Amino acid sequence: MTTSADAVDGTSSMWDGGWHRLAKRLVSPNQGMRPHVMTAIDLIVVHSISLPPGEFGGGAVQQLFTNQLDWDAHPYFQSIRGLQVSSHFFIDRAGALWQFVDCDQRAWHAGQSSYRGRSQCNDDSIGIELEGLEGLPFEPAQYSALAALCRDITLRYPIQHVAGHEHIAPGRKQDPGPGFDWYHLQQSLNWPPDRFPEAFRPAP
Repeated sequence: MTTSADAVDGTSSMWDGGWHRLAKRLVSPNQGMRPHVMTAIDLIVVHSISLPPGEFGGGAVQQLFTNQLDWDAHPYFQSIRGLQVSSHFFIDRAGALWQFVDCDQRAWHAGQSSYRGRSQCNDDSIGIELEGLEGLPFEPAQYSALAALCRDITLRYPIQHVAGHEHIAPGRKQDPGPGFDWYHLQQSLNWPPDRFPEAFRPAP
């Protein structure tokens, strides 16, 4: 995909097509083409994930996104056995950045969803998973990596909205949850408050 943002200084140094040059690349088979007729990729969706829930490190998230997870390695894994999902990016607790899907392609992160008057958010969004658990705080290194990644994404894509999985699939998903500091992210990015979920916009 070529966009008008390709002309922005710094794009070529940060991106190799839809791959971020500073991310550890681990290609997921769980992806597909974006619709040929669609609006711009203008939404970033923030998620949280840990496998097993509340346990960090160990590589289980990376294994899940690449269909390499040993379903018998932990009792919890039986409840998600056979699940085929992916996200464009994953940021671990130390702030390390992984990428699984070319951002020009459709990752399988949102599921049934709707936001800014559009359904099927996988079609025109970029998904970022943070290693964490709903309700628990995230690490400063993760916020720093997330803000830097969001800025880099805007070099190539016309992002106008940032939301959580809980906002695009209310009642079905609850991540990243109350432990995620939307105010901190907005202030770090210095983006207009109306790009963020209404419930978390800073007071005027």
